[in-house]
Amino acid sequence: MKGLELKVPPLILAVIFGAGMWAVSRLLPAGHFVLPGRLWLSAAVFGVGACVAILGVLEFRAAGTTVDPRTPDQSENLVVNGIYRYSRNPMYLGFFLLLVAWGIFLGSVFSWLLLPLFVIYMNRFQILPEERHMRVLFGDVYERYMSQVRRWL
Repeated sequence: MKGLELKVPPLILAVIFGAGMWAVSRLLPAGHFVLPGRLWLSAAVFGVGACVAILGVLEFRAAGTTVDPRTPDQSENLVVNGIYRYSRNPMYLGFFLLLVAWGIFLGSVFSWLLLPLFVIYMNRFQILPEERHMRVLFGDVYERYMSQVRRWL
């Protein structure tokens, strides 16, 4: 399973999970629900998710460090400012919120079953390997940051 670590770009992974959510919503129509204001709610959650992800990217760019999550060993600076004061992984949190918005838009309770799988995959194959690299690169400073800021939110 170690072969999956840091291999699939998280944006591609979010698209794959989004496609899976769509497929599940079509294959299991019995799980569809009616929610007043569903389109507005999905748009609002989408907007929040997009903002969170974009703020994460902007902080990385401002710090002059790599945005490519497949190469954490190339990180030059530990980013702890801005949105990173609230989440160690705002880009991934943003992708998760985009998937939540998609699930609301689809109106399928069964499509939501893929959301925990996204989190599990991200934790195991993206975040844990990144954290190993950050511990090596930044040592005690990163350990202290980890103790002060939650992984997701």
